[in-house]
Formats: sequence, structure tokens, C-alpha cells
Amino acid sequence: MQRVVSQKIKRGLAAVAAAALVAGCGGGGTSQIDPFKPTRIVAFGDESGAILQSGKKYTINGLNADTKLIDCKLNPVWSQVLAYGFGMVYPQCNTDYVALPQGIMYAAAGDKVADVQAKIDQHLSNDGFGPKDLVALFVGVNDILELYRQFPAVSSDSLINEAKARGKLLAQQANRIANANGRVLVSTIFDVGLTPFGQNERQQQTDTDRAVFLNDLSSAFNTALRLNLLNDGRLIGLVLTDETIQQIARYPTAFGYTNVTQAACRTDVAAQECTTDTLQPGASATTWLWAGSTLLAPGAQQRIGTLALTRARNNPF
Repeated sequence: MQRVVSQKIKRGLAAVAAAALVAGCGGGGTSQIDPFKPTRIVAFGDESGAILQSGKKYTINGLNADTKLIDCKLNPVWSQVLAYGFGMVYPQCNTDYVALPQGIMYAAAGDKVADVQAKIDQHLSNDGFGPKDLVALFVGVNDILELYRQFPAVSSDSLINEAKARGKLLAQQANRIANANGRVLVSTIFDVGLTPFGQNERQQQTDTDRAVFLNDLSSAFNTALRLNLLNDGRLIGLVLTDETIQQIARYPTAFGYTNVTQAACRTDVAAQECTTDTLQPGASATTWLWAGSTLLAPGAQQRIGTLALTRARNNPF
């Protein structure tokens, strides 16, 4: 008799535990939380994630093995990696002729945070955001370059404060998209001091360590961005590009890189025209970190895109 009662008690406790687990997953009897699967992706930012109407990108473009022409699907930039992960494409690289490409490409060369703000204004007035929109933001490097070029005419303290203001402005853009019901991924920027541009400035300018100053500007931007994002743990996902590039620069061989300080593309070739056939002697599209003076090569683009995709899949959107 005691054994029968004990078994009944165990079955009862198991049933209670199962019910609690279901309730913790969203309640409603048998309902479960579904993985986030966006139906549209909207990319804002600078040249790092941009795709031109021609399909060319600001990295090391891949060439079709037969035609030797640029193939936009090869060597994808981070925004493409993110879109591909959800089975989506942008119209600028719709080589498979998807009837209605689900991607909207706002990212463009030279864009700064204020440009992204204006384009978000434009999108809100024309369309708006919904709970199945994945909105990706990666911008700020051009802001840092603009501020840096004002030094030393403008003091370092003033420029660092302005970098903070622009990082805060980017956070506000992510917040307003979230408040408009979109689901947001926002990336920190890489340390501009680590770029070939930053390393060259360190060698050419002797008044102060210019690479360190570029790092200070980049860090001020990223810190302000992170401090001012909505911290609800649900509507906004943060992609730590800065930490990723710092780790690669510090331990290149651990990540398969042989060069993390120089640009792989030839300087006599326009950035968007750089291909695997227009590299410096000895340069590689796979083992060099940088394509141009402030442009990421395909390996880093793939890594950042994968980071963004993982964040989008794991964030409780």
C-alpha cells in the first residue's frame, strides 16, 4: 500500500513540475516560445554593410570562377551573412531572383550616425517597423574619422565628448526603432586605432600616439552607445564587434590571420572595385584582417555577421 501511495505522489509531483515548465514557457496550456524568425531585414549603416546596386561591396569582392566577374554572393558583408542566416536577400544581390526580396538596404558609403537618423525618419514616414522586422545598425566609424580630422585644432577632450554624444545618438536611434515595435541589432564599432589608417597615423604623426587617440574616440563612442540603450533584455540585441576585432588583432594566429595591420587591396583601385585579383603582392582575402585603410576583409565580415546572427537567434525577441 505504501509503495502504491508513493508512486501516486511521485506521479503527482511530476505532473505539477511539467505544468510549471509549460507555464514558464509562456503559459496557455501547451504553448511554447517560438524562435524568432523575421520576415524582413532592414540594414542601416556605413560602407561596412553596404551593397551597391551593381552588387559590389566595400571589402574584397569575390570573382565568379568562370566569368571572372564580381559575384555579389561571394565574400558577403556582415549584413548579407545576417540575411542569409534567415533565408533572406537584398534586392542589390538578388541573383537567385527571389520574387520579393525581404531585405531593405539603407547602408551606404560615408554614412554617419546623423545620416542613419535621417534614413530612419524616412523609413518611419513611409513604412514603419513591425515585430517581425529585424533592424540592423552598424555605424560610427565615419563619425570617428570626422572628429579625428579636427585634431589638434579642436582639443582631445572636446572631441571625445562629441564622440560620446554621437554614441548616445546611435543608442537613441536603436531605442526609437524598438519603441516603434521593431526588433533591433546594434553593433559597437571596431577600434579605429587598430586599422591600417590608425597604424599609419601613429607612424606619420609624432605629436601624440594617434592610434591611442583613435582608440579613445572609439571607446568613448561605444561606451556611450552601451550606456544609453534600452536595457529591457528583449527588444535590442548588442553585437560586440569591438571586442571581436581587438581579440583578432591581439592574437592573430589563433584566428588564422597572418596580417592584422595592413590593407590587402591595392591603393590604385577604388574600394568598391577591389577583388581577389587586385590585392597587394602577398596579400590574402582570407588571412588578412583589413581590405582597405578602414575596411574589413571578408573573414572579419563573416565573423561579425555570424555574431549578429547568433545574437538575433538567441535574443528573446
